[in-house]
Amino acid sequence: MPMGNGSRFMMRASGKYQRFVARHFCRRTFTIDRRSPIISFTFDDFPRSALLTGGAILRSCGISGTYYVSLGLVGKQIETGMMLIMEDLWATVEQGHELGCHTFNHCHAWNTDPRLFESEICENRQALQKIIPGAHFKTLSFPIGTPRMQTKHRASKHFLCCRGGGQTFNVGKTDLNYLSAYFLEQNRDNPNAIKRVIDQNSEAGGWLIFATHDVSENPTRWGCNPDFFEEIVHYSVKSGAKILPVSKGYEALTGES
Repeated sequence: MPMGNGSRFMMRASGKYQRFVARHFCRRTFTIDRRSPIISFTFDDFPRSALLTGGAILRSCGISGTYYVSLGLVGKQIETGMMLIMEDLWATVEQGHELGCHTFNHCHAWNTDPRLFESEICENRQALQKIIPGAHFKTLSFPIGTPRMQTKHRASKHFLCCRGGGQTFNVGKTDLNYLSAYFLEQNRDNPNAIKRVIDQNSEAGGWLIFATHDVSENPTRWGCNPDFFEEIVHYSVKSGAKILPVSKGYEALTGES
């Protein structure tokens, strides 16, 4: 049944409210002020192609990315493609990439009760330690939606920083509990628009966190194809920005680890 104007209005209003809550409450502010620009490449859900294809492109340039994994999805086929298998976790670490948390069962950041969301964080951490003893997640990407205030608060206890969306880079007063990210697939037909954002980040001395999902010849609507991804990676390297996984970007900016 087609959605009526009233329903569309309510959805827009609800989305605007949720984004307002995520941006303005439970903030952990840090000022990024005219520093050497940083760029991070991140992958949500961890489809296999993100490592096998996207990771190969990053490695060819001598750089590493961050893979946000929900270990409850291992070996499953979902909307963003075929998810990682166990061997991919070891390969990610061996290749110098960072593993980040995406909750164990890929929980919706807004629709999930904050207490359950935190338990999913803990379950994901425990699952990782069983697979790779001594390994732990330093950063989080909120799955699917924006987080509630209490969800942000609970997540902040477990990570150096947490990442959302927003289609912009981080500069000036920045919320470490909800860092902005730029999803590449939203402009995958317009690489020049993304290159302009890279240039703007360089001029501002900010931290640009790219995000996507699968990297394949026939990408889902949440991913991008290898030629496009490689073009953006090469342009990022040539921009002179430091290309770092998210936790390393945090450490470079704050001096903490």
